[in-house]
Amino acid sequence: MGKERGFIELDRTLPPVREPEERIRDFKEIYLESGYELATQQATRCMDCGVPFCHSGCPLGNKIPDFNDAVYKNNWAQAFEILSSTNNFPEFTGRICPAPCESSCVLSINKAPVAIEFIEKTIAEKAFELGLIKPQQPLVRTGKQVAVVGSGPAGLAAATQLNLAGHWVTVFEKQDVIGGLLAYGIPDFKLEKWVIERRVQLLEAEGITFKTNVEVGITITAEALLASFDAVVLCCGAEVPKALPLKGHDLQGIHYAMDYLVQQNRRVRGLEVQQEAILATGKHVVVVGSGDTGSDCVGTANRQQAASVTQIARMYEPPQQRPDNNPWPQAPLIMQTSSSHEEGCTRSWALLTKAFVGDEKGHVKGLLVADLRCLEGAEGTIYEEIEGTERELPCDLALIAIGFAAPQPKGLLTQLGIAFDPNGSIEADQRFQTNVAKVFTAGDAHRGQSLVVWAISEGREAARAVDEYLMGTSSLPSKNLSVLDLMA
Repeated sequence: MGKERGFIELDRTLPPVREPEERIRDFKEIYLESGYELATQQATRCMDCGVPFCHSGCPLGNKIPDFNDAVYKNNWAQAFEILSSTNNFPEFTGRICPAPCESSCVLSINKAPVAIEFIEKTIAEKAFELGLIKPQQPLVRTGKQVAVVGSGPAGLAAATQLNLAGHWVTVFEKQDVIGGLLAYGIPDFKLEKWVIERRVQLLEAEGITFKTNVEVGITITAEALLASFDAVVLCCGAEVPKALPLKGHDLQGIHYAMDYLVQQNRRVRGLEVQQEAILATGKHVVVVGSGDTGSDCVGTANRQQAASVTQIARMYEPPQQRPDNNPWPQAPLIMQTSSSHEEGCTRSWALLTKAFVGDEKGHVKGLLVADLRCLEGAEGTIYEEIEGTERELPCDLALIAIGFAAPQPKGLLTQLGIAFDPNGSIEADQRFQTNVAKVFTAGDAHRGQSLVVWAISEGREAARAVDEYLMGTSSLPSKNLSVLDLMA
């Protein structure tokens, strides 16, 4: 524990952000440089709890009090060693993780939690500055060949760990750049793409082979993949979006959120948009869905100079403070306001989306909605339309951001004969192994739509399972090892 009264004397402070009027003119990250002193100061707020609940809140099991103490002591090398022992990509999670660790922070019982995410990002950037992050080739190569399908956070984590174990790893990506949703889903104002490219260059220097524009199942058959590799890890994500099958859903101007976000990611990169352009410029935009993807659409639409941006949700407006039935250390079910919302957005809650309204040319011009009443019954929450509240919202561009259902079954997964669970995700045992010999899975394809930090965690755990499958044992770390495992 660095400073005994740090959590009493200091308030939570984050780096300053650019003013909304300025930052909506570009797609650069919104935070201003604050130097490393702020992170050192904020690390003193960690109480070094007897039972650090932040550990259980973090899917990676990051040793948060330990690296906070090292930061307080300005021992950046030790801080990075501790952080990188559980997290392959702190420069990613330090920017885009919703920080469930902070929700579990003991300090958050009655005060603002420790700024764990900010400290994590600072450790990563300081490590790069000091030259602590360098390509590290494994000492011994096993000669085993492993294919990783998908280069999102789960695929990159699995590839990194498998390479560390000495296997030859090839990552297949159907897009023209590496990164999965990190590259073609998350806007640059949250994660500038040089951050990803810097890491990919390191991984290539460590011996990982990346192949882009390769859709396994089409460019390469599943049969050829199995014949060429000793093991396969499916990290192909949950790409099938949840539909909103309302009357008028086939009108022009209605798009899935990810189609919209991918296009803007390509524009920022200076790449061609091959499909019909989806732009919010001068339009009344309605975003259906209240999650992070919807928020990303809001921020993107503002930067494209939309005439207005409205975000609607079926759920009731969350409270500003924790209700009695949502105690710590549960994730707080409270109002979340993102930087995108601060830039300008009308947020409407408890709305039923009834139909899309079109004009004479077949283009959407409005969204028919009505207010909802929430009723709690024996079978759970029931939403009921309130009569007489039906109205039409102006809408030239509708963006559907209600989540993703499952991985795309056509192509590779069908060719392999992969079994699916009732939700449509890839079914696997506790060792991440599918019903197909030598085929494993991790990330959203396996657990369903989730967080980047969960994808990294699953990629790491799947890599250990693959290593054990290939070699009979594994020295790769695991968050899920039991005492008996450690004694074996």
